[in-house]
Amino acid sequence: MAMPQDRLHRWQDRRARRMAGLPWLGQETRADRKPVWYTRDELLVLSDHRASAERVLGGLGHTRGVGETELAPGLLRLRADGLDVPTAARRVREAAARDGDERTVVSPNHVFVSTPFEHGGPFGPPQPAPKPGDRPGPRKPGQQVGVAVIDTGVWRDSPLPAHAYTAAPTDYEIDTDVDDDGVMDGDVGHANFIIGVIGARTGKADVRAMRVLDTFGLCTEADLILSFARLTDEKLINLSLGGYTLDDQPPLALATALSALLTGRDRLVVAAAGNDGLRDRPFWPAAFAGTDVPWADQVVAVAAHDGKELCDWSNAGPWVTVTAPGADITSTFVKHGQFPTGWALWSGTSFATPHVVALLAEQTVRSGSTEVALKTVLATAANRSYGGYPGLA
Repeated sequence: MAMPQDRLHRWQDRRARRMAGLPWLGQETRADRKPVWYTRDELLVLSDHRASAERVLGGLGHTRGVGETELAPGLLRLRADGLDVPTAARRVREAAARDGDERTVVSPNHVFVSTPFEHGGPFGPPQPAPKPGDRPGPRKPGQQVGVAVIDTGVWRDSPLPAHAYTAAPTDYEIDTDVDDDGVMDGDVGHANFIIGVIGARTGKADVRAMRVLDTFGLCTEADLILSFARLTDEKLINLSLGGYTLDDQPPLALATALSALLTGRDRLVVAAAGNDGLRDRPFWPAAFAGTDVPWADQVVAVAAHDGKELCDWSNAGPWVTVTAPGADITSTFVKHGQFPTGWALWSGTSFATPHVVALLAEQTVRSGSTEVALKTVLATAANRSYGGYPGLA
């Protein structure tokens, strides 16, 4: 069900205006490349490269007024008004390389987006569903596995039943038009949709909604890693968000946080591959699945197929773990004038990701181990291929 092109273009133009109008949002765009979004004036650096970073900032004219906070143990956030963030990051990296340190020692405070927002998929924004889909059923008796959906705020006025998730008061969304332009914000209902996909496929997931993205689907890298501090015993983490990074290097703060989150733990991060149709560029955090970090096999990178082939708008690459249905998905949304039933039709790797989470929840309960569960799910996926990648029906 393709949407009219004029509606898609209006949505894309509005999205572009919104991002261009945020004074704290910077971008680096190179020819024929998707932009790298970052927080203006901020640099994230490993503590043992602090002196080098200060020398670089001084060389760029920032000898005074540099703010410093500890974002996480061993990781600093430096702030200077008017800082040329990409240039500063590259110069600190060059200094580290001259000293023999080949690690990612510095990066911008990258900005990530939900995977139907910046990457509109085949249809852009959600459309009213012609008929309701499968409603999340009651939780099945017996053991359940904790699932964290770190995403937008969840919306109460929705066909998503209250028993399908838990959320703190601050995790709810109450405004569909934050910028008061008379149009529903582009990412309202994203979390409702994802939780609906999980609940329709399993009763074994104890889902917790955690708000980090705004109603336009944006969060900073720092915001995301700070949200991890709220996790308790959840074994599966759904991240239907991501982005590109400066020079395609791993995002520093997120790598540090994921290492602490996953190392030595029975836990998986399931992340969307993005919707730009790229095959030659990593999309983070999903792309950690293809790196040599010790916890890479605890990151599941999910691309989307349409039941016949890999969606041409789905990102892919050697870092993709598995593909799952992501085109024309029907799930719970929000009740709104444009969506009187509260059900929507939406596409994107955002919605392939919870499909995998639901299967992993089922298998984790059966086996008692996320590692065993992932092996089982991937063995099933090996029976199908979409674009050369294993696929789940």
